[in-house]
Amino acid sequence: MRRRATAPLATAAFALAAALLPAASASAAPADKAQILSNWTQTSASSYNAFFAARADQGSWSAYGFDWSTDVCSTSPDNPFGFPFANSCIRHDFGYRNYKAAGTFEANKARLDSAMYADMKRVCARYTGATKASCDATAWTYYQAVDKLGRVVERGAVS
Repeated sequence: MRRRATAPLATAAFALAAALLPAASASAAPADKAQILSNWTQTSASSYNAFFAARADQGSWSAYGFDWSTDVCSTSPDNPFGFPFANSCIRHDFGYRNYKAAGTFEANKARLDSAMYADMKRVCARYTGATKASCDATAWTYYQAVDKLGRVVERGAVS
């Protein structure tokens, strides 16, 4: 009789463990979500490259629940005067949306804005002379806009 009594108990325990494992796995994988988010939103070129590699393979990151949506440079031109700033804005949107969702936006906003500016300066480094100066000035203007307006208007006008 012991075997009969313990078998249902063991089966119930196994069923309970099996039911909990998917939930545990789903919540365990994103335990490093904050670290990954931080890695992808730094000012360095390696952070930029890591973000765009992940963005190209979003399915591999689905368990993390990242918000990949973007309106690119919002109401500002994505390529002002022909300078390709769209990717800078895309990564900036990612940082804003995901840090807001995490409830840690204010603690990270300055770095996110600085990362966008660093991305734009790397774009400008491709140019020389007056074209570079114009690109740098445009990047500075975009940075000032997000620095000053980013807290207030992120709902679609300025990201």
